[in-house]
Amino acid sequence: MGSAADQSGTFAAGDFRFALVAARYNEDIVGALLDGARAAWLRHGGVESALRSERVPGAFELPLAARALALQRTVDAVVALGCVIRGDTAHFELVAGQCAYGLQRVMLDTGVPVSFGVLTVDHRTQALERAAPDKLNKGGEALETALAMASLLRRLK
Repeated sequence: MGSAADQSGTFAAGDFRFALVAARYNEDIVGALLDGARAAWLRHGGVESALRSERVPGAFELPLAARALALQRTVDAVVALGCVIRGDTAHFELVAGQCAYGLQRVMLDTGVPVSFGVLTVDHRTQALERAAPDKLNKGGEALETALAMASLLRRLK
């Protein structure tokens, strides 16, 4: 199986199938997160055809799409990507909190790993730093988290 970790703790994407589900809101930032996730997938030996990508309007819609993908039982993990920037109202707390809660619930209810790659930041500059196309890209980090969890679950079966 291509799912075992090597001595350095690096996981191989091997024969896994993953789905990326990404918000359209804050498109430039989320697009960079998507690029980072795709780059990490390929860097870990993932097959391009085994990485599905779907888009939703915003972060609030991520849990429903993640649930639908997980229930299909055609993917080993889902990586949810989005960006919620704090404003002057309670909207930030509501969207970010419910998104996180919903994604965790999908994971626990379905048994399919769902990685939280949703930036929750105070301002746009922070989001751009976390989506930069280098090793700090949180999209790539979310993909690697999903890979670690999918590997663990496969070993535990």
